[in-house]
Amino acid sequence: MKHRVFLAGATGVIGRSLIPLLLRDGHTVTGTTRTTEGASKLHGLGIDPVIVNVLDGEALKLAVKAARPSVVIHQLTDLSAGLTPEVQAGVLKRNARLRREGTYNLVAASRAAGVQRLIAQSIAWAYAPHVPPYHEDDPLDEHADGLRAVTVGGVIALERAVIDQNDFIGIVLRYGELYGDGTWSKVPHGRSPVHVDAAAYAALLAINHGRSGAYNIAEPEGAVVIDKALEDLGWQPDFRLEHERLHEARDGARD
Repeated sequence: MKHRVFLAGATGVIGRSLIPLLLRDGHTVTGTTRTTEGASKLHGLGIDPVIVNVLDGEALKLAVKAARPSVVIHQLTDLSAGLTPEVQAGVLKRNARLRREGTYNLVAASRAAGVQRLIAQSIAWAYAPHVPPYHEDDPLDEHADGLRAVTVGGVIALERAVIDQNDFIGIVLRYGELYGDGTWSKVPHGRSPVHVDAAAYAALLAINHGRSGAYNIAEPEGAVVIDKALEDLGWQPDFRLEHERLHEARDGARD
């Protein structure tokens, strides 16, 4: 089923992998950016750019309404500065604010625009500590302290805003530690790694599959159970864009 998609955070690392998948499947895409440079890049990728700050609720509401989407995809983060010790606290606080206020604004804009579904990026390492593996119905770490409390607090606010409402289907994708082109690591790392292309693929599948709630998105045999994503979304942890392009080239040659 083809949709009009509003992609918030289109210039981010997952957004850049997701755009060609959305276009391949015939969706019409509007993507957000905060800069004219970002708008030029999105135009070059084949989607309609809109310059908007998601912390400006009224401007965001106008942008979403103008795009007339049936699906909104939330891939917003504020981690471009990296997480070196010198800047870590400030970056995590800004990112948590984006998760709280940006998500609230995006949910409000989606409600006003009458969207059918909102798919949002979360993380798979916010669970309250216990012996792994972690299932989606395990509690999040509401009693965390220090900088972890900043991050988990933002995650909890994001997930509640997306899931705890009845105006549209709200899906949260709890991504593991990203690796691959454009991320901070070329190779798997952490207790629940996931390749950036496979993460984008999960968002693509969630457009037409899945029910309201959270889904762990990571490679098998890690710290989180991924059965729900495999069964409900039809997700494949080994999905890669380069493999997809190779298959398309072979199909084209046969035609």
